[in-house]
Amino acid sequence: MSTSDFSAFIQLLTQKLENNSWQKLLLSSYQGEDASLVRIEVRPVVLKDVAHLSFLYRHKTRDITKNFVVSEGLQQIQNLLGTDFKAAHFTALDSETQLSVSKKGKVLSSTKAIKQPAVSPTALTHDKEKQRFLTLDRPFLQQLGVTDTQQKLVPAMSRKWKQINKFVEVFDRALSQTGLKQKPAVHIADFGSGKAYLTFAVHDYLTHQLGLDAKVTGVELRQELVDLCNGVACDLNLQGIGFEQGDVKHFQAKGIDVMIALHACDIATDYAIHMGIRTGASMIMCSPCCHKQLRPQLISPPLLQPMLKHGIHLGEQAEMLTDSLRALLLEAYGYDTQVFEFISLEHTSKNKMILAVKSQKPKSREQILTQVQQIKTFYGIQQHCLEELLLQSE
Repeated sequence: MSTSDFSAFIQLLTQKLENNSWQKLLLSSYQGEDASLVRIEVRPVVLKDVAHLSFLYRHKTRDITKNFVVSEGLQQIQNLLGTDFKAAHFTALDSETQLSVSKKGKVLSSTKAIKQPAVSPTALTHDKEKQRFLTLDRPFLQQLGVTDTQQKLVPAMSRKWKQINKFVEVFDRALSQTGLKQKPAVHIADFGSGKAYLTFAVHDYLTHQLGLDAKVTGVELRQELVDLCNGVACDLNLQGIGFEQGDVKHFQAKGIDVMIALHACDIATDYAIHMGIRTGASMIMCSPCCHKQLRPQLISPPLLQPMLKHGIHLGEQAEMLTDSLRALLLEAYGYDTQVFEFISLEHTSKNKMILAVKSQKPKSREQILTQVQQIKTFYGIQQHCLEELLLQSE
């Protein structure tokens, strides 16, 4: 297959790059020799005042970033398409383009427009800015590629910037309910911190905006990301933030005030919640990903079988049950709990947040545990990881 087959797509990328509307390019359907590589995400960045394309190689257990000047980056994309990667999804501010290569080598491409909401200049400059909990001049944002050397938002990072601010907004609102703002020092643990956009944001907000003495620990399985984030903290001479290699199942934590675990897969969320409860955290924030444990256990009640015979409905039911039981167990152990829609993370399309704050008036544990057992019996559930961990701790 000739790389010229993709010339129109490369031309589109070039055009969107020139008018600063490039959001994200995802190369998928990998068929190359590296068994650990899953996909590549490409976004524009500015490095030392020079435009580059940043390639994030997502492997099963690690991420690797490589930066190319624009011309080399575009050539790299053209070389990868149709060889190692058989599909691409490109998102710009005004359109989405899907490209795929059939088994016979035919290139298929479709583009759909994205309608932009009509927003008045006043709304852009006043209303939305009022809601910002962080400002673009914060040094960590430039270090992590959210802003350029002029402290302007990199267009491709607009969604990440929105996510960061929304997270800090939720964090601040819950923090106000805990009394932690009055403590001389606050200890935060963020499990699965990744590249630590949110970890640095929480540290910056606590220290710069609130003036608190904060100790923030990011825990990440991938050593290269631990080294990267510790390097950023060192370069910025930040005090009270550090990163360690490990996972939530084995990390020994003590005296945590706030436990954060975003995009923790399957029962890793249960281990995170259990750690938060066991260490007496005043606040627990989780954004679950993957709900595998309960689905094979479910026995559909006769009345619901016509609904749950569809795989997608069964999966949604398993997700709802898993997180409902988690919320109930948190309430049984002394937390006021909310489950609500958050902003999708880059690691997963799931957008659910479980937020638990230590209750001033704890509910009856016995009554709530009875409700848990009734739900389990109704659906034939034999095991729930969080329940078992809590029982083992008693």
